[in-house]
Amino acid sequence: MFDALADRLEDAWKKLRGQDKIGAANIKPALQEIRRALLSADVNLQVVRDFVADVEKKALGAEVVSGVRPDQQFVKIVYDELVEVMGETNVPLAQAERSPTIVLMAGLQGTGKTTATAKLALFLKKQERNALMVATDVYRPAAIDQLITLGSQIDVPVFELGTDADPVDIARQGIEHAKAEGIDTVLIDTAGRLQIDTDMMDELRRIKDTVRPDEVLLVVDAMTGQEAASLTATFHDQIGVTGAILTKLDGDSRGGAALSVRRISGQPIKFVGVGEKVEALQPFYPERMASRILGMGDVVSLVEKAQEEIDLADAEALQAKMMEARFDFNDFLKQMRLLKGMGSFGSIMKMIPGMNKLSGADIEKGEGQLKRVEAMIGSMTKLEREDPDLLSRSPGRRRRIAKGSGHKDTEVMKLVNDFNRMRTMMQQMSQGGMMPGMGGMPGMGGMGGGMPGMGGMFGGGQRPGFRATGGGKKKKKQKKKKGFGDL
Repeated sequence: MFDALADRLEDAWKKLRGQDKIGAANIKPALQEIRRALLSADVNLQVVRDFVADVEKKALGAEVVSGVRPDQQFVKIVYDELVEVMGETNVPLAQAERSPTIVLMAGLQGTGKTTATAKLALFLKKQERNALMVATDVYRPAAIDQLITLGSQIDVPVFELGTDADPVDIARQGIEHAKAEGIDTVLIDTAGRLQIDTDMMDELRRIKDTVRPDEVLLVVDAMTGQEAASLTATFHDQIGVTGAILTKLDGDSRGGAALSVRRISGQPIKFVGVGEKVEALQPFYPERMASRILGMGDVVSLVEKAQEEIDLADAEALQAKMMEARFDFNDFLKQMRLLKGMGSFGSIMKMIPGMNKLSGADIEKGEGQLKRVEAMIGSMTKLEREDPDLLSRSPGRRRRIAKGSGHKDTEVMKLVNDFNRMRTMMQQMSQGGMMPGMGGMPGMGGMGGGMPGMGGMFGGGQRPGFRATGGGKKKKKQKKKKGFGDL
């Protein structure tokens, strides 16, 4: 996601490196590179023109800041403009004063609308809101069954009247059922079409006029680039939408949708789908997306993912084990599984500042090494997992583990040596306020030392010229609230 755009924008910063200040002459090559980068990312042409013009105006009018290089100052200007284009702030889902809050889900066929409905229901469940999904798509084969299956997976009820009922009646009776059951949010999954047509719009209008929703969310495929913005504008003109959900943002999307929807349609992006799993839905934060686009990572979202997976009591117990150097292979295996629960290895790495340059081969290599390490730990006895020092002293034990996991003796020895070094480092860092539960996860903090057995696979280090900017005090406060200390 956005890798190509980030690379092209980095070429723009290079145009200003070595310059004494930002001027009309030296800024032109950088602006041309930005224009090319945005167009290649399939950003709407008018948005590109306005963006470049605004960046130029702000850059030429910017005061020189002592100690800040022109290229760094230019990055900050572009970052601020990206945030402004995408909406400046997160726009949360509406909540009606009187229950239930009604959300109408709309979109074309194939955008992932039904799955997005289930994802949103699970998101609301995590927010301690109870939801009801209403199946009004009576046209697509197995659409109702799909929603029922998803509902059973996330333990969210589904209201349906089969395929012979009128979608408007289904929606109306679904809301009446929600009121009777004391449910606070109703998500109405409507029918999609392969393209916008009169019948689809008429049905949506009839449902909307009947249920009077608090939100009308359009689900659009991020892979369609700027077409997603045009589609949002068309739906808004014809039925009125209050926001968009971008799906498939974890795929090969070039960024055009995220950068075009708000400016072209006037409606905010409220959520983004970042994976196939039903948990893979995130609120859309323009400032975080801008950081990802510029290769700064997204530490806040990373911490939030960790908070969802980490139990505070477990984290405190792990903190104590770290400080006393009692961290063992059982704890390490638990952290590996925690990492898996947070999402794909690649998606987690891209949230870390400087890690957006990881290639697909690097990601694949890291995932493979995680599996190999897990296999070696799986071949250990309970006693060996609890007392890693046994493996340092016993070549016979290491040979047995190597044979059982299908690896070489030297690989097992390297795992043990790396683990012991990591345990010492974790003890030192924990005493200095390292984040429990995540900080000790080799490969998550530092990246240079890496996972035991991974060595310095990634090379470590941040991307030159980039630093996480803004909101430092607020982020630190959030982490301490959960007992994470410093990331």
